[in-house]
Amino acid sequence: MQGQQLPLGVHLRDDARFDDFQPGANAEVLGHLRKLAAGEPGQLYLYGGLGKSHLLQAACKQSMQEGRSTAYLPLSDLADMDAGLLDGMAGRSLLCVDDVQAVCADERWALNLMRLCDTARAEGHALVFAGDLPPAELPVAVPDLATRLGWGMVYGLKPLSDDDKLAALRLRARTRGLELPLDVGRYLLTRGARDLPALMDTLYRLDTASLAAQRRLTIPFVKDVMNL
Repeated sequence: MQGQQLPLGVHLRDDARFDDFQPGANAEVLGHLRKLAAGEPGQLYLYGGLGKSHLLQAACKQSMQEGRSTAYLPLSDLADMDAGLLDGMAGRSLLCVDDVQAVCADERWALNLMRLCDTARAEGHALVFAGDLPPAELPVAVPDLATRLGWGMVYGLKPLSDDDKLAALRLRARTRGLELPLDVGRYLLTRGARDLPALMDTLYRLDTASLAAQRRLTIPFVKDVMNL
């Protein structure tokens, strides 16, 4: 099972790397995740904000690259499957369980998640959860599940400032081989949608248009493409 992620058609995104995440005020949790991905035992629960799935996949990718047995479980995609699939996940050096809210109201899933927590603690493995709410606010079928999800560090991701969003945009642009000048980035923040997913979608459209037109990103070009 060395380095294996999950034999269920689940794949990690190519851009899911720690270096591609703009932490902003979330530097503490990023540092903690890096330690878990590097083999340190422990448990972490992330909630709220943006970037949870990116961080869980980045942790898995680092762990796999270093040869550890690893799995990433996006429960929103697996909720219709038998909860017994979790039985085969125990014992991994790092297990990242995303979208806990998708299954926590189901008793069998809840009991299996509790066993995962018990096994990871007993065997000294790393376990990372993510959900849309803090453990105490989840609609859990079994109250003890909320307790177990809160065994380790519980961290609510903080929103990015405008400066952080601009840095995140420029970082993503560089990974795509695209130069995003500061004035163009600031223009996007003031004239376009301000939430980060929408900004990233805008960047993708601009990258595609820039390649097609063989033009650099300038404010006039952005105005033309985006009708801003």
